[in-house]
Amino acid sequence: MPEPLNKLDKQLGAFDVFSIATGAMFSSGFFLLPGLAAAQTGPSVILAYFAAGILILPAMFSVAELSTAMPRAGGAYYFIDRSLGPLFGTVGGIGSWLALIFKSAFALIGMGAYIGIFIDLPITPVAIVLTIVFGFTNIVGAKESSWLQNVLVSVLISILLFYVFQGSFAVFNLDFFEIIRSEFSPFFQFGAQGFFATIGFVFVSYAGLTKVASVSEEVRDPDRNIPLGMMLSLATATFIYVVGVFIMVMLLDPEALHSDLTPVATAGEVFMNWLPGELGLILIVVAAIAAFASTANAGIMSAARYPLAMARDQLIPKYFSELGRFGTPTLATLATVGAMIVLILLFNVESVAKLASAFQLLLFGILNVSVIVMRESEIEGYDPGFKSPWYPYMQVAGIFVSGFLIAEMGFLSILFTLVIATISVIWYFSYAQEKVKRQGAIYHVHARLGQYQYEGLEREMRGIMREKGLRKEDPYEKAISRSLVFDIEDEVVLESVTDMVCAMMAERANTKKAHLVKMFSKDPSENVISVGHSTALKHVRIENDMDTEVALVRLKNGLKTTSNSGDEEKFHCLIYLASSINKSGQHLRILAHLAEMIDNIDFEERWLNASDIAELREILLRDERFISITVKKGSKTEEIIGKQIKELDEMLPGESLITMVKREGDLIFPHGDTILQAGDELSIIGEKKDIDEVKKRSE
Repeated sequence: MPEPLNKLDKQLGAFDVFSIATGAMFSSGFFLLPGLAAAQTGPSVILAYFAAGILILPAMFSVAELSTAMPRAGGAYYFIDRSLGPLFGTVGGIGSWLALIFKSAFALIGMGAYIGIFIDLPITPVAIVLTIVFGFTNIVGAKESSWLQNVLVSVLISILLFYVFQGSFAVFNLDFFEIIRSEFSPFFQFGAQGFFATIGFVFVSYAGLTKVASVSEEVRDPDRNIPLGMMLSLATATFIYVVGVFIMVMLLDPEALHSDLTPVATAGEVFMNWLPGELGLILIVVAAIAAFASTANAGIMSAARYPLAMARDQLIPKYFSELGRFGTPTLATLATVGAMIVLILLFNVESVAKLASAFQLLLFGILNVSVIVMRESEIEGYDPGFKSPWYPYMQVAGIFVSGFLIAEMGFLSILFTLVIATISVIWYFSYAQEKVKRQGAIYHVHARLGQYQYEGLEREMRGIMREKGLRKEDPYEKAISRSLVFDIEDEVVLESVTDMVCAMMAERANTKKAHLVKMFSKDPSENVISVGHSTALKHVRIENDMDTEVALVRLKNGLKTTSNSGDEEKFHCLIYLASSINKSGQHLRILAHLAEMIDNIDFEERWLNASDIAELREILLRDERFISITVKKGSKTEEIIGKQIKELDEMLPGESLITMVKREGDLIFPHGDTILQAGDELSIIGEKKDIDEVKKRSE
């Protein structure tokens, strides 16, 4: 299985996601297209923008789900490759990269044109210089590039919000209903066909929303930040698009609007004339420059991740996967910048960018298919932190919408898409096929295709799950804090250890000991994972609705076993994990986190040198979510001596919980009526901020 040797740093938060997605949407869609769109459908252009914002929802939900399940550089490429296989992945990767650089180059041409309003400069050289500047910023670092993106988007949104509120005030000060009666009839000026064609025309204004998926590997807490950032971005863009276009339709003469390539500036001159001098026009030009710049910057940032991801998977030369001194894909970024410069110099960028829109629509349809494939594959490691609502109807609707809008794009756009796909297929068979051994999740969907299943995909999904870590609701600390612990000095055999563990775990799991022994003793290749040099994880899922249960076994003299390969192994640590079959995702996340803790460089030494069973538990607890304090006279903890645990709400902030009490060498699993005594050692778990507060109150 291809493994990303160089991981990208997780530096991006929710606002960075919002800025990248928003910046990738605003440019020509607001500053150039409204007049041209109004010429196709009349006043109903307002509804067309709103409908386009609704129709992007299936693609947004699908990308959000895939991004939280597989936060990897390459976005659409990675999702398509892992779901439908490397052939489709090659088409998606090359096509996505080309479509993005076309759009980014177009944005820079537009930016050069707006700069030319105040400064007489040739557009093409300006666009090339800006391409180099944004490319350099992206090479220096994702955080630096996202900082620039945040600034650009903050300026853009601030001015546009000022624009729409001022414009709305101006509109409602007019004879509002009289204008509606006179100017909005007929509402669908060119009938249903003109209206639906316009939806397809403006739909690409929202297409940049999903490009943030290509930087998902660099997002902190992707389960939260990716869907949150995307939803806020779509809500913001839809509001500004719809209200802004409404203002233009209300204030401008229809014939003038239909031929206007700068409708935002023209409408702004009507209601922003109260500002001194040309300040109103200057603000609009600044907003336009920020819009085009943010689109170009977000485009370069996203596009560079496609060759990076494809090189990791050996679909293109491996050196594109190398990270530079700043931890960014330097060669991939340089290739992206170079391709954009060639486009700007040799092609009519506007025409090519429009042709590439059909390929973006095709990708949206394929991404909806990818969600269906990943869900139906039942790969256990596919564990999205956000799940698309109304599955699979949302995805089916998204596939239909993509097909319908592609049909509205015209013959040349479809032909351009077919050309890109053909070139990609030729590349795959001539270069990549012999280098790639994996298959997509689609071969996991039907049992009759089982011979083509790629087991490495399941391992890869579990590896991603391990990187993502636990979710807030996962009861890892609680399970470890109340775990069964066995400290065995004598030589034993595996069967006797399993029997001993199951005898005590069966009651907690509300099942029979014999049934539990049978499950833990199944084929080791299914439910035993060797971690490090001396640890094995045995895990099962049972039918009962039960809490997650863990048993920790220290074997001081070791336990000798023979691996599947015939090699002799000696274990000093056995960990048994049992969960309800209804909590499969949670079970795998806890299992993955246990493996992560065991992989710690000093785990084996700490495990063998632990002084007692309490310390054995503590080794597997996350320091930031766990604290052990001793109740002493003369300290801040003196006031809780003689109190019942249920009376300690004020001392235990948030959802922190006392999970264990060590008293005179004995361990007590506490309940609300347990009375605390001087000398008690309390094990407390909770959120990081709650544990920090407990430290302050007890020190």
